[in-house]
Amino acid sequence: MRNLSRLSVLALAMLAANPAFAAGGGISLKNTDFVVLLGLLVFIGILVYFKVPGMIGKMLDSRAEGIEAELNEARALREEAQSLLASYERKQREVQEQADRIVEAAKEEATIAAEQARADLEVSLARRMAAAEDQIASAQAAAIKEVRDQSVSIAIAAAQDVIAKQLTAADANALIDGAITEVEAKLH
Repeated sequence: MRNLSRLSVLALAMLAANPAFAAGGGISLKNTDFVVLLGLLVFIGILVYFKVPGMIGKMLDSRAEGIEAELNEARALREEAQSLLASYERKQREVQEQADRIVEAAKEEATIAAEQARADLEVSLARRMAAAEDQIASAQAAAIKEVRDQSVSIAIAAAQDVIAKQLTAADANALIDGAITEVEAKLH
């Protein structure tokens, strides 16, 4: 109610300051300035009576609180995003370091595998060389034996021819008897 009386005083003061009132026209509904002023005062009075300024203030305060809450939430989200970014960057560095270690280990394993393959190849070549040398020695021994056997066969054949030409039947029988006694002596 106090607000209404204040408005009344304000309205009268404005009315008194009106140029039409000062010119002696007084209060008349034909005066448009007065009608507009009166409508404005009634409108303001209605707004004050229904406590619209308080409601508008509360709405503005709640809107300001909402905006502040959104700003706080945005700050929190930004901080969280920055911490996530830092975490992902740290993880990315760790993954890169791990990948570098894996590549280095793979290079070392490849080097070791290559050295092992070289060593295995050398051992295999040495075995093959030894086997080839054994085969050559065996073939050489077989060839020598074959040559000896053929030489013996040729010598026996030649000796048979010579003996057959020079040996008589009595000499042959004596040789056979001597060989039989020699074999008997060796067997017993």
